[in-house]
Formats: sequence, C-alpha cells, structure tokens
Amino acid sequence: MIEYALNHPEKLWKALLEHLEMLAVVMIISIILAAILTIAAMSSNTVSKIMVYCFSVIYSIPSPALFALLIPVTGIGPMTAMIVLIAYNQYVLLRNFMAGLHEVDPSIVEAAAGIGLSRMQVLFQVRLPLSTKALFTGVRLAVVSTIGMATIAALINAGGLGSILLDGLRTMNVYKILWGSLLSAGLAIGANLLLIQIEKRI
Repeated sequence: MIEYALNHPEKLWKALLEHLEMLAVVMIISIILAAILTIAAMSSNTVSKIMVYCFSVIYSIPSPALFALLIPVTGIGPMTAMIVLIAYNQYVLLRNFMAGLHEVDPSIVEAAAGIGLSRMQVLFQVRLPLSTKALFTGVRLAVVSTIGMATIAALINAGGLGSILLDGLRTMNVYKILWGSLLSAGLAIGANLLLIQIEKRI
C-alpha cells in the first residue's frame, strides 16, 4: 500500500486536488444561493415551508439517480456533479439557516424593531450575529456531506478521489480501493474536526 503511494504520488495528489477544487466551488456557490433563499424565505412562513419541503424532496433522491436525470441536459462530467451537490446542500444549509434565525429570542427582535430598525436591518444586525453557531453548523454538515457525495460523482467522470476508488473496484486493485477510501474518509474527518475547532473559536 505504501509502495503504491510512493510509486504513484501524482495520481493521488491529482485526485485530492480535484476533490478539493470541486468542494470549494460547490460550497461557495451553495452558501451564496442558500443565503439568498434564506432571505426570501424569511419574508413568509409559507414560502419557508415550501422551500424546505422542495429541497427535502430533492435530498431524498439518491445521488446516482439525480446524476442520471441531469446527464441528458448537462452531460457527463464535473458540471453535472456540482449542480447536484449544490442542490443537495440547499436542504442542509437552508434548514440550519432558518432554524438558527428563528431561534433568536423574539423579545430581542421586537426590541430591535421597536427602536426603528427595518426588517432587513433586524435580520443582518440582530438575527444573523445571534445565530452564528447554527449557521456554521449548517456549513460544516454541508462540507462533510459534499466530500462524501463528491466521491460518488466519479461515476459520471467528475474526477476526484472517487476516481481512484472506482478504478480500483473496476480493476480489482486493492491498493487503489484502500487509498481511495482512506483519503475520502480522512478528508471528511479532517474537515469536520477543523471546522469544529473554528466553530468553537467563533
């Protein structure tokens, strides 16, 4: 196993970098989109429930099936994978963002409105700072989820660590299977521990 890593370090590094690149792009777009949707959802409880329900339905669809549905439109490759991952993240992020914002003490919100703050000012100056922990928890869960599902995205030629794992399964190469599995699991565990430490400091 160690011998394989020493003989093919470029393959492992390339796959890891592809995975990290996909993770970064997906998370940036996911957070921006989730923030916009959260602001829209805050305007009405009905809109909020509809959004959460719609994304929960999408989240319940197995990722290979969702990949297959999009392939005729966006083709095989990273683009399809990122669209699916962003869609999945909306359920995790939106649910946590909404929960965090709604958990703010109503008396604090009423006091802020009472001194003349607009709804948007209350959202950004009161609700948002007081719900940082819940927001960050949502981001952490989305990151770990994205790392795992990005591994499956190798099924549609999206690259990343999943390509090593799938290539190992196809050729019955135990070393590739082990390295693909260990790197994927290690990245998810490492990212989770790192974000937990950052969350504690925040």
